[in-house]
Amino acid sequence: MSTIEILILSIIQGITEFLPISSSAHLILPSAILGWDDQGIAFDVAVHVGTLAAVVLYFRRDVGQLILGWLQSLRGQQSTYGTLAWMLIVATIPAGLAGLLFAGLIETVLRSPWVIACTTLIFGSLLWYADRTAKQQTDVMHLSWRQVLVIGVAQAVSLIPGTSRSGVTMTAGLMMGLDRASAARFSFLMSIPIIVLIGLYQTSKLIKNPEVYDIPALAGGMALSFFSALVCIHLFLKIISRMGMLPFVIYRLALGIGLVIFLTWFAG
Repeated sequence: MSTIEILILSIIQGITEFLPISSSAHLILPSAILGWDDQGIAFDVAVHVGTLAAVVLYFRRDVGQLILGWLQSLRGQQSTYGTLAWMLIVATIPAGLAGLLFAGLIETVLRSPWVIACTTLIFGSLLWYADRTAKQQTDVMHLSWRQVLVIGVAQAVSLIPGTSRSGVTMTAGLMMGLDRASAARFSFLMSIPIIVLIGLYQTSKLIKNPEVYDIPALAGGMALSFFSALVCIHLFLKIISRMGMLPFVIYRLALGIGLVIFLTWFAG
């Protein structure tokens, strides 16, 4: 990988992992449009570790309370954070199962620019609908198990490139009655176990098919994805409290239409 590829792909991963615009789409598109080589599994692991560190650091108080509450629940001591920790675990199960069952399909057939263009438009429109019509009356601490399961199933759908994990879980959260800040917060907390699972899965593939490591590239990618993700989370939470999801909906629709035009007239 060239220095410019490391720079661009790391920042893209850091920014798009938590914005409702699809990180997988933005990482696949440079290869599809610019002809870049695949960045490799080791680099994927490094940038995911960077984004994981960012979200854990930003929500460190919540993460600490969740771990403590979960450990206490194992000893029979129930608490709000303990229940929320179990909800996050349950919400991760559908995506974990879908990843195991459909990994081959997701990594081959569905990594298509046309699939990305369609999912970008469809799920961008759904995000706009949810943001406009949702009641936004509930916070994270008052979620029901049914609501959590719906959001978890939505996260499983996000394995399709272009859907956006954060986008579809925020859409589901809004439709379940969460206010914008709570939908974003729950989505970010949900990202922790799923990023861990993705990292473990990629690491298992790396063990089976070892690569030649470029340590400076991996370290640089990890650092850049960490700092860009940290800034992104902070700014995103400020933006949605003032402007809602509309800026991201407009971006997704513009990107989807642009992709359709490019694929129709230039990529053929």
